[in-house]
Amino acid sequence: MKQWIQKFLVSAVAVVTLGVITPSHTIWNNLLEDQASAKSQNYGETHSTYIESSFDLPKQEIDLISIAKEQSYEKFGTKVGPKIQNEFDQVIFPKMQEVMDQVLEDLDEQEKQQIAITERPSGNYSEKMFNVYNEATGEDIIRFHVRTENRPLDGYFYNFHYHLADDDFAKHHDLGDVYWSKNTPPKWLS
Repeated sequence: MKQWIQKFLVSAVAVVTLGVITPSHTIWNNLLEDQASAKSQNYGETHSTYIESSFDLPKQEIDLISIAKEQSYEKFGTKVGPKIQNEFDQVIFPKMQEVMDQVLEDLDEQEKQQIAITERPSGNYSEKMFNVYNEATGEDIIRFHVRTENRPLDGYFYNFHYHLADDDFAKHHDLGDVYWSKNTPPKWLS
């Protein structure tokens, strides 16, 4: 209901003033962000059910990989995702999978059964994609991030990287870059 009222008021201002006063893009962006967060909340509810049910079975690496990919796409949203999906799937995600494989290889069987992936990537311009963590202790093991970089004359790039608990998440481990364009990219989750 609130959404409908907001849209009506924005439209009414434009009509009454005969277009002399146009609603700012900030108003529309806020409306779109509200819609995205509502969708994200609904997705989170259904997604958590899927995660809980998949953990009744022995945890397998395939489950973690598929959840990691889902969380990545959720972070990208419908504006960024289609444009970078191919390069992400072909170049970045295999490297992410390799990192997860290496880290899981060093864990004992009990620790492997306690591995999970966080469910909510951060929005706006925050870096967090997802964390691989130990459910029993709640401690992060790997933190996967993507940073938006503006390189003068070249344009905007997405820098994919990760941090490890082994070095207290201090070191930046690079996975690769994906070019966006010279235009400012949209916020995450949009």
